[in-house]
Parts: sequence; structure tokens; C-alpha cells
Amino acid sequence: MTALRFDTYDWSGGREAMLRLGPDAGPIVIAALPLFEEANRTRQFLVTILRALAVLGIGSVLPDLPGTGESIVVTGEARLRDQRTAYTELAQQLGRNTYGISIRSGALFDTDAALAGRWQLSAQTGEDLLRELDRTRATSRSAPANETEYAGNTLSREMLTDLRDAKPFAGMGPLRGVRLESDPRDADVKYAASPLWRRSEPDNDTALAQILAGDISNWIASCER
Repeated sequence: MTALRFDTYDWSGGREAMLRLGPDAGPIVIAALPLFEEANRTRQFLVTILRALAVLGIGSVLPDLPGTGESIVVTGEARLRDQRTAYTELAQQLGRNTYGISIRSGALFDTDAALAGRWQLSAQTGEDLLRELDRTRATSRSAPANETEYAGNTLSREMLTDLRDAKPFAGMGPLRGVRLESDPRDADVKYAASPLWRRSEPDNDTALAQILAGDISNWIASCER
């Protein structure tokens, strides 16, 4: 059951693609990649985590949210509020035994969803994301075409406004925060590894993926007791 299956989901703004792994019965996780270039750098890593979860009997979906991946919505027309709506409606379709797992700014998508719990790796605020985008633009060898272009992505002013005030979920319900040892911020647990999202090219860390899959599986089991 570790083979990737291609599927789609409908939301109020249209239809988008998603990947499925693992069993369809039992707990299922919605996986959320970070925004923009970090999604490319961590996609293989996240899929490796989902494959490991499938071996442990946990199903998963990895959706393309509007304006991400192979979405029919172009990046320049993406809005965080639409991405959150699509995520929320997908979670509703999957049912009550659905958990969210996210990497970095992927933690900004699930804030309105009715999830059984949330697991976040190095969760990032929208303000932190914009600060890093500004830093990347400042060190770029080529000048951006306009003030809304970041690392080759032209973002709408509405999206930039959305991100400035965006924060990960901080409400009631099971929440597990995971970070790397190099990160000084608080976390429920920290693991020794180098951050893949900092690398110049997409990469993977299969050993860390196995560790994190075990962490997620144990956490879900504790939530269901």
C-alpha cells in the first residue's frame, strides 16, 4: 500500500489534484508542503514520510492547494484564504478521523479545519516567511521585475497581505510541535538533522523520514486512546 495513487478532490472553487498513499480505512493524514520554493525542496522528503506511514497502517493524502503544485490556479492569483478553504473542505470530506501534518509554512493552511489533531515540523508564521523571501530577493544576482516578485514567483498584493498576519493554528485540540536541534524555538521534541528547506536543490533524508513517521504514528495512537 505504499504505491502512489493519483486522485482529485473538489472544493468550492474548483477541482485540484492530490496523491494518496496507504489504507483508506483508519486514521488518515492530510500532508501540507511549505509554500513556494521550499515545497520543491521538501516534496520528496514528505512523500518518503508518507510512504513510511503507509507501512505503519496510516493512510495519507497530499493535495495540491490552489496556486501550488500542478494547480490550475497560477501562483500570481493564489490567495491564502482560498488555500485554507480548499484544505478545510477536503478535511471535511475525509471525515472525523483526519489529522494534519505540515512542514514549515504548510502549517498556515489548516487553521480553520476540523481536524483530530495537528503535527507540525518547524512551523513558520507568514511574517517569518515574508522575511525570508525578502532576504532571498535582496541576495539575488538579478533584480526582480517588480516589488511583488520573490525568487521567481510573482505574488499578488492580496497574498502578501494575507501572509503578513498569518499564524499557525493555536486553538484547542491535540497539537505536536517538532523542530530540529539547530532551531532555538520551543518544541515538544527536537531531532538532530540538517534542514532540507535550506539546501539549494531538492534533497531527501530517509533516516529522518523514518524517525518522523514513527513520531507521527505514536502521536496519532496517543490521540486515539
